[in-house]
Amino acid sequence: MTKLRTILAENLKAYRNERGFSQAKLAELVDTATNYIAMIESQKRFPSDVMLEKIAAALQREACDLFAATPLQKEWQESLLAEFAEFIALKQKKCGKQETTPRKA
Repeated sequence: MTKLRTILAENLKAYRNERGFSQAKLAELVDTATNYIAMIESQKRFPSDVMLEKIAAALQREACDLFAATPLQKEWQESLLAEFAEFIALKQKKCGKQETTPRKA
């Protein structure tokens, strides 16, 4: 299977679960069969542009989000950035304390 299908399948399942939708509920919202959603998630089918737009709308996402970095990667990136920001804040605080301490000649 292509990487594009893999990314779509992973994102679709993650965003569907995030919204608390079963495959049946998502299928109902986009007016398709439950097994069609299952086939997309198992990388056996690739939806048309119209179906991608319907799926994205049902998941309250932009269609391009379905092909973005996987949600796990986004979560990891956000976590890493938060840790980095905390690290920088601690270093700045430490440097600030050092600057206020008088230096000996």
